[in-house]
Amino acid sequence: MNKVLISPRSLTRDGHPSLDLLEEAGFEVTFATPGKQPSEEELLQLLPGCVGYLAGVEEVSARVLEAAKELKVISRNGSGIDNIDLEAAKRCGIEICRTEGANAKGVAELTIGSMFALARFLPFHDARMKEENWERRKGIELEGRTLGLIGCGQIGKETALRALGMGMQVAAFRRNPDRSFAPSDRFTWVQLEELLEAADVISLHRPANPDGTPVVTADMIAQMKRGVLLINTARASLIDEDAVLQALEDGRIAGVATDVYVKEPPEEFGLVKHDRVIATPHLGGFTVESVDRSTTEAVKNILHTL
Repeated sequence: MNKVLISPRSLTRDGHPSLDLLEEAGFEVTFATPGKQPSEEELLQLLPGCVGYLAGVEEVSARVLEAAKELKVISRNGSGIDNIDLEAAKRCGIEICRTEGANAKGVAELTIGSMFALARFLPFHDARMKEENWERRKGIELEGRTLGLIGCGQIGKETALRALGMGMQVAAFRRNPDRSFAPSDRFTWVQLEELLEAADVISLHRPANPDGTPVVTADMIAQMKRGVLLINTARASLIDEDAVLQALEDGRIAGVATDVYVKEPPEEFGLVKHDRVIATPHLGGFTVESVDRSTTEAVKNILHTL
């Protein structure tokens, strides 16, 4: 009983040198279906008999955990663990590890890239040019504008530093703010209501609610500045999609960028297909550097626990 399951799509498809550390330590490495997020049924087939599990963003249910009698540790190659039934894991004596901050730079840079793309309607203009159609939408300049961060852990902090470097004001809301983080006189910790009123761009960098209820609701959107840009590189459940679509239609929200979906690949494309929405296929931590850092740390967490 020395098997370790690897399930993140980038690793099952491409592998990674850090996985060799598991084999060198005497573990048998087994993979989920290459490049595909495993279903509950696949996990029920693969996890029993494994002592370690390097997990991606797939749902890990109580049913799966209870079937994996020998499992000692689940190591995420990222910071989010809301896809794992934590109560069941605790009941089964399974340790949960994560690589908090390993992909922070990658996600922060995607956030900034999405902000530029929204501000200048880059995908829209590119698509029109490819259609040989000279059509223009007037954009905005970001210098001097206010970026509002809902959630400001490692990723939020990296995003703040980049936005400050562009000459933006940054307002951050977190239930337990890290007051030691004060990188500029243009950065302030604020209450949520103040952030909603001031922000020209709002970016989400917080965990999902345990019960799955959205954070960005119709009531919250009503408090936002008209013409705000909204970016979500965190969790799909943070937004009420119907409320966001309505706000796009009435102009309260000028544009949305999303990198996360309830199911991946998504089954519903209503938000994705809107012409003021930029949709990317969960690219936040999908950089050479982020994958290297998160995979190495995730493997080390497994070896340390076992």
